[in-house]
Amino acid sequence: MEIKPQIKKAVFLMWILMVPAGLWFTYKIAPPQASGSWVDLLAFLLLTLVVAAMPIVINKMFVFLIQWVALATFLQFGLFVEIIFAQIAVIVLLIRLKVYEKGQLFRYPLNLYMFFIVSFISGVVYYALGGEVSPKLAGNHNAIWLAGLYALISYTLNQVIISLHLHFIYKEPFWGKDLFVETIATIITFPIGIVLYILYNQVGVLALVFVGGPFVSVSIFLNLYYLSQKANEYLQKAAEIGHQMAERLHVDDVVNLFIQKICKMMPVDYAYILEVKDEELKLVRRIEMGKTLSNDMRPLRKTEGISGLTWSNCKAYLFSNRKKWEQYTNGYIPEDAESILSVPIERSNNFIGVLVLASTQKRAYEKYQLRILDILCSYFAVAIENAKHYEQTKMQSERCSLTKLYNYRYFENLLTYEFEKLMQFERRKLSLIILDIDHFKTVNDTYGHQSGNEILFELAGRIKQLVGERGTVARYGGEEFVVLLPDFSKEKAYQLAEHIRQTIVKWPFTLQQSLDQINQQVDITVSIGVATAPEDAEDALALIRHADRALYVGAKRAGRNRVAEYSSC
Repeated sequence: MEIKPQIKKAVFLMWILMVPAGLWFTYKIAPPQASGSWVDLLAFLLLTLVVAAMPIVINKMFVFLIQWVALATFLQFGLFVEIIFAQIAVIVLLIRLKVYEKGQLFRYPLNLYMFFIVSFISGVVYYALGGEVSPKLAGNHNAIWLAGLYALISYTLNQVIISLHLHFIYKEPFWGKDLFVETIATIITFPIGIVLYILYNQVGVLALVFVGGPFVSVSIFLNLYYLSQKANEYLQKAAEIGHQMAERLHVDDVVNLFIQKICKMMPVDYAYILEVKDEELKLVRRIEMGKTLSNDMRPLRKTEGISGLTWSNCKAYLFSNRKKWEQYTNGYIPEDAESILSVPIERSNNFIGVLVLASTQKRAYEKYQLRILDILCSYFAVAIENAKHYEQTKMQSERCSLTKLYNYRYFENLLTYEFEKLMQFERRKLSLIILDIDHFKTVNDTYGHQSGNEILFELAGRIKQLVGERGTVARYGGEEFVVLLPDFSKEKAYQLAEHIRQTIVKWPFTLQQSLDQINQQVDITVSIGVATAPEDAEDALALIRHADRALYVGAKRAGRNRVAEYSSC
């Protein structure tokens, strides 16, 4: 959620007004107590930093378990030292959580003054009730109760203050799902803080090793377990994406699915897919800040840019910040990008392309994510190759090999489909144009069959250009072509047919290799029949039959080089 600038400014102002003055006041009313050497003080600080740098992940939430060290520090050295250590611990935690972006920097003063309030009020209440620094807890039930009360007040204030801030700043409910987890964590860690304090007074600084060592070891183990669990989740998602891509039959569908899933799976602000074509890397997909943009960016050479580096070395690269990759920049990556992943796309040791992901956050990506992307790119390469084979096979089965127009089989299926839509009132009209070249046998006999094929190919291109997106052009057979026009009235279809006829008459065909000479110009004419459903036909076959009748009866018999529409009279 985007926080308003006014709120961010208010947070910084609160910290400036509260924390510096509060620290000075705390120093005056509760100065540091000389209850240990400087070595011991630094040892407590080191333990605080280590614990702060290793928050435990529970139920996908980072739990900040610094309370037990803070309790022992407060009891041993007093409120001022505990506040200073807590402030340092908060900074370490936020750095550990990768809070680097400019828009998130307000979280530092926000957490600092919240922790200051908790520490200050808890300590003042403790002192007001008669608590003291370095109390004798052994056998002193009153001191133990006061220490417990200090921990309870600290926990309660922490929850209330955090909930208030989350509600008013982030608009979240007062008591979030992490309340139960933090409550249990506090109950478990409170005795550890008491034990650390008592043991420190018995054996000195070794207590930090005896108590802190096992705790830190458990934290490391849990964090490693969390990372492995997260990596397994990524692997599972990668396998699911691989199966989904394998089900896609078209190249564009595979590319769209691949890039969309990756952008949801990882922190991605910019994503680019480049394909190797003619010894260059050409952009085939470009997504920036969630929007798909045009691919009108210049191709890259093999040694140019981050993607060129990936291509030339056939190796994946992970850059944690801009300073590490800006020497390779090629102009594709925006200036606010920081972290970058660049992964080769290969199939059977054949380099196909490059995937480049970028984030505005520093250290946004981990090494295990690089390995997951490598697996995903392998799935992607296979899916792309399969989709290309399918499209090629489909095109060969649906297209005329000479004219590259749709063939009769495809046209017949399309006509049936469009007629069903007409019968379900999803179409108002359905018009059909049938076109036949006049005296085409004479053309073949005069100039040769190869020249006849040239005319068929060029005529197909002209018709397709004239029809555009308004309808579908197909080769019906021999020298006949058909044009299917959804939602075209008979009048509009007749006008288009007449336009096609006149264009062909006025535009001679040039034969590259005729029997007589090179670049021979030939004039041809066409006869055209038009029929429209539902007025002319009640089924698809009737529409073809009536358009064909208009062609041969109304146009051919009437002298050719004309357009005729079907009439039942």
